[in-house]
Amino acid sequence: MIDIVVIGAGAGGLAAAITAKEKNKKVLLIERESTLGGILNQCIHNGFGLEVFKEEYTGPEYAHRYIEKLISLKIDYLLDTTVTKLEKLSEKFIITMTSEEEGIKKIEAKSVILTSGCYERTRGHISMPGDRPKGVFNAGSAQRYLNINGYMVGKKVFILGSGDIGLIMARRMTLEGAEVLGVAEIMSYSNGLNRNIVQCLIDFDIPLFLSHTVTNVIADENNNLKEIIIQEVDNNFNPMINTEKHFFVDTLLLSIGLIPDITLLDELSVKVDPKTKSVEVNQAYETSVRGLFVSGNSLQVHDLVDNVTKESERAGLCAVEYLNKENNEAEEIRILAGSNIGYVTPQRLDFSWNSSLIISFRTNKKMEKAICKVIQDDKVVYKKRLMFLVPAEMETISFDYQILNRTSDIKVVLEELS
Repeated sequence: MIDIVVIGAGAGGLAAAITAKEKNKKVLLIERESTLGGILNQCIHNGFGLEVFKEEYTGPEYAHRYIEKLISLKIDYLLDTTVTKLEKLSEKFIITMTSEEEGIKKIEAKSVILTSGCYERTRGHISMPGDRPKGVFNAGSAQRYLNINGYMVGKKVFILGSGDIGLIMARRMTLEGAEVLGVAEIMSYSNGLNRNIVQCLIDFDIPLFLSHTVTNVIADENNNLKEIIIQEVDNNFNPMINTEKHFFVDTLLLSIGLIPDITLLDELSVKVDPKTKSVEVNQAYETSVRGLFVSGNSLQVHDLVDNVTKESERAGLCAVEYLNKENNEAEEIRILAGSNIGYVTPQRLDFSWNSSLIISFRTNKKMEKAICKVIQDDKVVYKKRLMFLVPAEMETISFDYQILNRTSDIKVVLEELS
């Protein structure tokens, strides 16, 4: 029986598998694509590795560092293999997978780490009005077509949504000779990192239309995209009359958010957080199913791949701890999102673990200065001053949770400072 099966060989899966193997556990890494590295392979821009390696890499270069280590440790891995079912029977997991070479196969494992990443929201998720022509792509799909397949999806481009992939594709398409007419964002602020706004839009004089959205998509007689219309929205996100702007384009790229990919867990009845659209976990990244861990973009959508790596390394260590610990019932409290907090991860604190407590969260509005407080029984047990908070950037806090009592939930709040 395998000690730990890691599903997904992107940044998170590579890091988790390496960490577990270094603790002398029998590890198997399963990847549905034909290469290791996941989404990093199509991210040919730089900006990766500053946190982990203190050097700047492209996505493929960053992945290569981990792939080299994976191979040097002789970690077993399967490519072109899709996990189709995950079950738990007693104290073991049954993993059903399929590949063209071996067909359907089942293996057993003591523990599983899911690092399958996330997928893009589509026009169906936002009920975008208008025709359904050719020329509308998710930004990530367009990135793959261009950077992996060498296919240019269009020449006159507009982008809906200011997520990082959309911003990066605005620059990438411009460098390849396309004309990017603008980026529309329904919120009053960008959902991308500040450095990407500067490097991908401002440096290329690409306009950003905040508080705007696409209100019509128009096809020509051959069902190719011909025109889009955007409008300014009010505080309730309703289009405002007489604010229409027309753009004649052949391509519309959608960068309208990412959703953690946890569809494989549907049959396990794990507890789900409606805010993150992923599973609830404790501070060890363990779900409500013992021995099942989730990390990286499968757990919460990160802005930096370095943080995916660090979180998955911790998940790998926790999976090792699970194999070595007694699974006795222990005191557990909830970690709740309070004022000005969009969500928190983890959602539970289990006092039986040795792992440290690192709480990730996002603010739900822009704030220049704020104090983050952790409150238990109406008392502040921890606080930290933070600067320049925006919903696009994840924040983290860490403290010794042994200072907490084991019966009362805690709440994380942000208090804005003037």
